[in-house]
Formats: sequence, structure tokens, C-alpha cells
Amino acid sequence: MTAPLQEPTKEADPVAAGGPAVDSGVKKVEGRSLKQIAWNRLKQDRVALTGGIVVLVLVVVAVFAPLIVGLLGHPPNEFHQDMLDPLTNLPTGDLGGVSSDYLFGVEPNKGRDVFSRIVYGARISLLVAFLAALVAVALGTLFGIVAGYFGGWVDALISRIMDVLLSFPQLLFIISLVSVLPDDLLGLTGSGVRIAVLVAVIGFFGWPYVGRIVRGQTLSLREREYVEAARSLGGGRTHILFRELLPNLVAPITVYATLMIPTNILTEAALSFLGAGVRPPTASWGGMLRDALETYEHDPMFMVFPGVTIFITVLAFNLFGDGLRDALDPKGTR
Repeated sequence: MTAPLQEPTKEADPVAAGGPAVDSGVKKVEGRSLKQIAWNRLKQDRVALTGGIVVLVLVVVAVFAPLIVGLLGHPPNEFHQDMLDPLTNLPTGDLGGVSSDYLFGVEPNKGRDVFSRIVYGARISLLVAFLAALVAVALGTLFGIVAGYFGGWVDALISRIMDVLLSFPQLLFIISLVSVLPDDLLGLTGSGVRIAVLVAVIGFFGWPYVGRIVRGQTLSLREREYVEAARSLGGGRTHILFRELLPNLVAPITVYATLMIPTNILTEAALSFLGAGVRPPTASWGGMLRDALETYEHDPMFMVFPGVTIFITVLAFNLFGDGLRDALDPKGTR
């Protein structure tokens, strides 16, 4: 005689029975945005983070220059003849007069505080570099996206203009322009005129580099599905350019702007070194190197401090820019 069939017993559901839920041990997968992915990639690059920290410190020093100099230095244009040897006009003491009162020593012949002038010089270098990069990015983005999207004769015309500007001798043009500038221009006086001209000229001759990058990216993006979808839904040219294409160009534009700033710093320093930068007595790193040529054989520290400052600044921006490029490029390898 066979045994009667029995229904299989069901395990009681603790949740249905009012008991506590049992953790199955499966972790939920959380989605990450592109910003989070880029930030995670950037955090893994310690070299880039170090460069970013140095850049941040330099910006803070430039912004709070009066406060820093008031605490640790002396006014940048104040002479301290008591710190100079009356016979040679060279700083007394070792290493160009370095001491607790004068952290980087004093200038030969004039006795000005080198630390204070380097701190105030950071204002000039970073101001010119950032504003010139902003001008170049604005012009380059506008002309590059227009050339890449419209193509045809528009692309050919803008490309030929970029070729002409890229072949133009920028330094010679700035030197020639500065030599004929008046002391007062558009309400600006003294070094303000020089700073405005440096920003305008460096930015104007720098936009073709950005324009080429943006044009190339636009040529590949204009055929994407979302652009075709926006066009089929009746989106106008302005909508497609600035609402569909431009947001996808932010990453390469940001990276190139970061790498353009150190080039602008070197350009400003070179022009100041050649006498085409800000006017004395305004502090400038390139101007300090020019003044150091007269006494570097007897007081090399006056040349070392501004030179090392330029080197560290440019290196920090380059390291941070390289790391930012790797973080924003999903196809990049580390």
C-alpha cells in the first residue's frame, strides 16, 4: 500500500510573519555619475593631487598677498638700505641676507624684501595667465564649435584664420605693441595698461589652439544619435550648439585650459624679462630675473628664488593638468 501524497512544507516567511528581515548578503549596486567617476580616478593619482594642492596654495597666496606680507614680510617696494653692505650694495649675511625677518633675503642695490616681491609677483603671473586662458577658451570654443558644426566654407575660413594666427610671431608683436602704448588707455594707467594688453594679446593668439581641439571634437559629435534626435525634434542650430554639443565639450576644454595656464605664465615671465611686461616697481617674477642679471655672480640667491618659483608653479599646473586629462578621459589607461 502506497503512502498518501503529502504537500511539501513551505518555510515560513519571517517578513510575512512579522519577524525581522533576513539580510541576504547581496550588496546593492549604486550608479555613479561621470563626475564621481572622474573624481575617483583623480584621487588615485597622487602626483596630480600634489600638483593641485600646490596650485591651490599659489592661488591662496596670490589672493591674500597683502595679509601674508603683513604677517611674514615687509612692503614690496620698501627699501632697506641697512641690510646692504655700503661698499658693494650687496646683502649682508649669508644666502642673500636670508633671516627670520627676511625669509628670502633682500635685493642687491635696493634692499627690497624678496619674499614680499615674489608673493606679489604671484598676483601678476596668475592674473595674466588665468585671464588670458579665459579669453582664449571663450574665443576658441566659439569659433571651434561653429567651424566644426557648420563645415564647408565656414570651416575653411576659420581654419585659415587659425593657421595665420598660429604662424604669427607673438612675442615680437607684443614687444612692438607695448613700445608704442600710451601711459593711459581706457581708464587704465601704469601697469594696468600693460596687464590689459598682455591678457588681450596672449589670449587672442592662444585661441587657435583651443579652436582646433574644439573643432575636432565637434566634427565627431555632430553625427551622434542625440544630435540627430534633437535635430529631428525641431531643435534649432543655437539649441544644438549650446545645449547638445557644448556640454559634451566641457571636459576637453577644461583640460586644455589647465595646460594652457602654465604656458601663459612662462610667456608673461619672458615678456617681463625682456622689459615688455608690467612696469617697475610692480613686482614680477620675470622682472626679478632681469634685475638679477646684474648681480647673479655675487648674489645668486636673488636669481634662484624667482626661478625656482616659476619652475614649481609651471610644474604643478602641468602635473595637475595631466592628471585631470587622465581622469576625464574614460579610455585613458593609468
